[in-house]
Amino acid sequence: MTGCLEKSIPMQSSSKNLSTVQRKLLLQAANSFNNQGVKAYKQKDYESAINYYLKAIKIKERVLGEKSLNTATSYNNLGLVYKRKGDNGKALAYISQALKIRESILGRADSRTAESYNNLGTLYANMGETERAIDFTQKTVEIKEEIIRNEKIGTAVSYSNLAVLYEEDGAYQKAIKNYLKALSINEDVWGKNHRVTQQNYKNIALLYYTMGKYKEAQKYAKLAQQDSEIELEDITVRTKK
Repeated sequence: MTGCLEKSIPMQSSSKNLSTVQRKLLLQAANSFNNQGVKAYKQKDYESAINYYLKAIKIKERVLGEKSLNTATSYNNLGLVYKRKGDNGKALAYISQALKIRESILGRADSRTAESYNNLGTLYANMGETERAIDFTQKTVEIKEEIIRNEKIGTAVSYSNLAVLYEEDGAYQKAIKNYLKALSINEDVWGKNHRVTQQNYKNIALLYYTMGKYKEAQKYAKLAQQDSEIELEDITVRTKK
């Protein structure tokens, strides 16, 4: 199968000379080699895995370039094979190359960047370099925590947006429910005095006031003390004469 792929898709010196169809066929071949590499790795046939990954990388470097995320995936995979073989020098070179690409394109707060840090951490642990292993593993933890934090922030925004829509639709109970879900996240992520949380308090206080739930409204209005624009009047119930 691999011989047919290489024979039917001639490699060229520059990707600029490749047509769209040629690029597509070459990348299909590269993905096929990569998948065969994964299969060989799982079967502990490391020499075959290395051979397949190198073929995939050769194509990807020419079609996509050396700084592509797709190419970085193959660098990472190849590094893991060398790590399993105990060839720490080559493992370090390829895993580090994958990390450099991922950091430059994705930044730190991405799961693929965290994967590279984790791979380096375990590699240095195997090499007996405990301090460097701790450093990279700590970076992995920090990235994972940042990813979780960003996901929480996004979830809170979605709850708030849903609450606004329910409020516009007159479904106040559903609106309050979603505002409170957003608030729970915002208090945890930002703290009570942050402008995001403060705005949350204001929205909840105003909605409770609209619903005629004045005790609840006063509770959240008091929490919205920072630069508060909310001053809910006390409700006076007049007795009939």
